[in-house]
Amino acid sequence: MALMSGIDGPESPAVRKRRVVRILRQLDRDYPQAECALRHSSAWELLAATILSAQCTDQRVNQVTPDLFAAYPSVEALAGARVEHLEELVRTTGFFRNKAKSLKGCAQRIVDHYGGQVPSRMEQLLTLPGVARKTANVVTGTWFGKATGVVVDTHVQRISQRLGLTEEKDPKKIERDLMKLLPRTRWVPYSHQIIHHGRRVCKARRPQCDACGLAELCPSASQER
Repeated sequence: MALMSGIDGPESPAVRKRRVVRILRQLDRDYPQAECALRHSSAWELLAATILSAQCTDQRVNQVTPDLFAAYPSVEALAGARVEHLEELVRTTGFFRNKAKSLKGCAQRIVDHYGGQVPSRMEQLLTLPGVARKTANVVTGTWFGKATGVVVDTHVQRISQRLGLTEEKDPKKIERDLMKLLPRTRWVPYSHQIIHHGRRVCKARRPQCDACGLAELCPSASQER
């Protein structure tokens, strides 16, 4: 992968490493308290909210989950829910039929195979309906505090590309690039910080490069100005 500095041509591994260190320091300064934006009080609530967040904003999910968890306050309760009722509760998150089916199937498997407790291991989480690697990374990193990978949502994908940390377009390949570049201790906080940065500054259509603390470290900043 030949990452570009945007000005001086190909970036050597040593220069890239120093730039990554500076990016992480700036993110710490700008977003010292960044955390998962999905409101939750248990591993199950986080898992369910993350399933609902596919192709949907966290803000919308946070508007939907209070009623969902009030109606079904435990994984056992949701496992016994009627899919039609779940569909009504999650309708505004989009793709509501698939999401309702995934939520019920996920809850049923957790009850049947894991004693009603959300598993903490990546390979176990990936056996749950509606759970792919991104969702599993959210749960292992945010709830269980285990850095199993890097959450690659649309913000992380877009901004990591703009920062020249990856040239890949497939989320799995982007995650592999980031896992090689970032210290393992930063896999979880990097995603939280970048997501906040994407919402506040580095927006998809109109990135605010003049107000960005990462501008001097970003190959794309001069192109956007």
